[in-house]
Amino acid sequence: MVRSCVFSISLLVVLTFFCPSVAVESVGFLEDRWLLSLKSAVSDPGGYLASWNSSSSYCTWTAVGCDFFGRVISLDISNMNLSGTLPPVIGRLRFLANLTVGANKFSQNIPQEISEIAGLRVLNLSNNVFNGSFPAELRRLHRLEVLDLYNNNLTGPLPMELAAMPNLRHLHLGGNFFTGKIPPEYGGWEFLEYLAISGNELSGPIPPEIGKLSRLQQLYLGYYNVYNGGVPPEMGNLTRLVRLDLANCGLSGPIPPEIGNLHLLDSLFLQVNGLTGPIPPELGKLQTLKSMDLSNNMLSGEIPAEFVDLQNLTLLNLFRNRLHGSIPSFIGDLPELQVLQLWENNFTGSIPPQLGKTGNLIVLDLSSNRLTGNIPPELCFGGKLQTLITLSNFLFGPIPASLGKCESLSRIRMGDNYLNGSLPEGLLGLPNLVQVELQDNYLTGGLPEMSSISPNLGQLSLSNNRLSGPLPSSIGNFSGVQKLLFDGNSFTGSIPPTIGRLQQLSKLDLSSNKLSGEITPEISQCKLLTFVDLSQNELTGPIPVEITEMRILNYLNLSRNDLSGSIPDAIASMQSLTSIDFSYNNLSGLVPGTGQFSYFNSSSFVGNAGLCGPYLAPCKSGDSSGSSRHVKGPFSSSVKLLLVVGLLACSVAFALAAVIKARSLRKSSAAKSWKLTSFQRLDFSCDDILNALKEENIIGKGGAGIVYKGVMPNGDEVAVKRLPVMSRNSSHDHGFNAEIQTLGRIRHRHIVRLLGFCSNQETNLLVYEYMPNGSLGEMLHGKKGGHLRWETRFKIAIEAAKGLCYLHHDCSPLIIHRDVKSNNILLDSNFEAHVADFGLAKFLQGSGTSECMSAIAGSYGYIAPGQWLPSISVN
Repeated sequence: MVRSCVFSISLLVVLTFFCPSVAVESVGFLEDRWLLSLKSAVSDPGGYLASWNSSSSYCTWTAVGCDFFGRVISLDISNMNLSGTLPPVIGRLRFLANLTVGANKFSQNIPQEISEIAGLRVLNLSNNVFNGSFPAELRRLHRLEVLDLYNNNLTGPLPMELAAMPNLRHLHLGGNFFTGKIPPEYGGWEFLEYLAISGNELSGPIPPEIGKLSRLQQLYLGYYNVYNGGVPPEMGNLTRLVRLDLANCGLSGPIPPEIGNLHLLDSLFLQVNGLTGPIPPELGKLQTLKSMDLSNNMLSGEIPAEFVDLQNLTLLNLFRNRLHGSIPSFIGDLPELQVLQLWENNFTGSIPPQLGKTGNLIVLDLSSNRLTGNIPPELCFGGKLQTLITLSNFLFGPIPASLGKCESLSRIRMGDNYLNGSLPEGLLGLPNLVQVELQDNYLTGGLPEMSSISPNLGQLSLSNNRLSGPLPSSIGNFSGVQKLLFDGNSFTGSIPPTIGRLQQLSKLDLSSNKLSGEITPEISQCKLLTFVDLSQNELTGPIPVEITEMRILNYLNLSRNDLSGSIPDAIASMQSLTSIDFSYNNLSGLVPGTGQFSYFNSSSFVGNAGLCGPYLAPCKSGDSSGSSRHVKGPFSSSVKLLLVVGLLACSVAFALAAVIKARSLRKSSAAKSWKLTSFQRLDFSCDDILNALKEENIIGKGGAGIVYKGVMPNGDEVAVKRLPVMSRNSSHDHGFNAEIQTLGRIRHRHIVRLLGFCSNQETNLLVYEYMPNGSLGEMLHGKKGGHLRWETRFKIAIEAAKGLCYLHHDCSPLIIHRDVKSNNILLDSNFEAHVADFGLAKFLQGSGTSECMSAIAGSYGYIAPGQWLPSISVN
């Protein structure tokens, strides 16, 4: 009997080691069935789980890992674009040690059945769309070492259940919507090395118990959390800490000197808070520190002398504080320093002359201080310098000649100083230049001929210097330039015809120079120009009629020259014009009174003795076809009086009849009174738009109107916003039409396009391009939200920034949005961002007036489906 039992056990051992599949089968494992059930419950558009089928062993399936006995111990289906819900059957895989489903689109609640996997050590559910609260049942996972729930839509308080997981080493709860306070119990994990709860909606103080996490190496608590109080001094007990990130979370008070005890720290991020007081000199003991960002606080005092020991420092950001004193000379000797940003403080004295000699400097921004002296000559000694910004200081002397050989440079912003001398040879020909701002200095000399110019140079500003000589013909080689600002110098000669080669140019300012000759007609070849200022020069000849070929030109200033001839009638047809100034020339003839010219006043034309027309002196005989001559007639005075009285009586009678007739026909003719104003070719009419105004088509309502979705006969989808009209007798209606005309001509890839508008005496209908994916706010936080990948979020942020940059800097007139938020960033079918809702927009007139968009404020934006909110006027 004993021998029989021994034999049976021996046989089982042999089978286990030499035929594990037989052993598994004999035990009755059904893990292949559970995996196939999982597959059937999710959507797999990429076919990543195609190998999961009954024709092969499940241990060979993609993302499945088995042990020697054929038990599934690892399931990694991350980054497979899977969607749906994670089914409860996942809990049947009882031998799992690693369950990773990150970077998919799983939604709804985290299945509580995961708690049945008693041996689970790694649980990664990050970058999905899980919502609801953390399942309390998961407290049973006592062996769990890694829990990553980053970037989901989880809500409720931070789960207390986690405190019952004694073996946690890595805990990431960031990027969710957890609320409330950080539990003091979160300081009780003996083995925790990584803790991240940033990017939530937490409040209250940071508990000092966090300082008990003796093995902690990385701590992230900031971003969107808003804590009370400051940094607990107990954090100085985290002596194994390598990275401390408490940025942007409402901290106040001083920086605890105990932070200097973190001798292994390589990154310290405390930016965008309300920290006050001096920078603790104890931070100089952090000799392993590589990155220190204390920017955007209210720190005062000087840079501590103890920072001389930070020999490993690569990044030092202290900008936007209240620091003063000089920049210590040892800053220029830090051997690894790559990024130094000290802008918007009160630093005085000179820039350390040896700065850059270590050869590692990449970014230097010292703008908006009170620095004096020369620019150090060796800033680009290592050939790595990319960004050099010294705006708004008191620097003097020449621009170092070495910068003309710094091929790594992409941005140079040194305006508003006292720099003198000429432009360094080769500076404007550097291959990687994107932006050059040298305005408001005392630079002299001329612009050299340039054969090789960076194709990426987008802005060149030399305004308000003492530059002279002719504009070189090689100016046409600035192929990528969008802003060319040479105003306030002493340039002479004619405007080179080669300027017509600047196909990307949107703003041209050559005002306040000594340019002569005629306005070159080739300027009209710059089709993207929206702003042209040639005022206060010595230009002669006529206004070239070719100007009318610039279809999107908004601002045209030719004042204070010696131009002659008449104003071309065709300019009046340029519907894009919102501001012109032809004053103080020698122009003559009749000022056009049609088109956009009907909106301009006399200040645009004064100082031209020969001009006549509206707001000016009446035209003399022969000046226009409307001139009159007095001819003595054969009628006596009494007969003339009778004729006048009779005509007046007839006029009154006709007027009364017309009023009565108009009132009787008003309702019946309403449908025929609509006027369509389009800003591009439209294949539909007002009738088609009116057909969309149905209850079932409403996609949003608010205090300023109703938004409808409309499908036009050609299949185009549009959004129609219905507004009440303003009084026809008020000046505001005049402003509405002019300003809507301006908005309609804004063309940018990342701005919602106003296609046109229909109007009658009762209603205005604004017609926008339709955005099928709604707003970014809804996509991030709404019912359908949360599943945007980080690369998509980054792309949307860049695209929205491009749209805002155009409005704030390149549009003419400039537009300040004044209501930028995720709800006003709309997404098309490809999730491309479009800035919307100019309901709080304010127009800044370049001519110096402060006229604002009073007719538009608080009314005329379009919000995509699900995010309609009434905008409020602040004017």
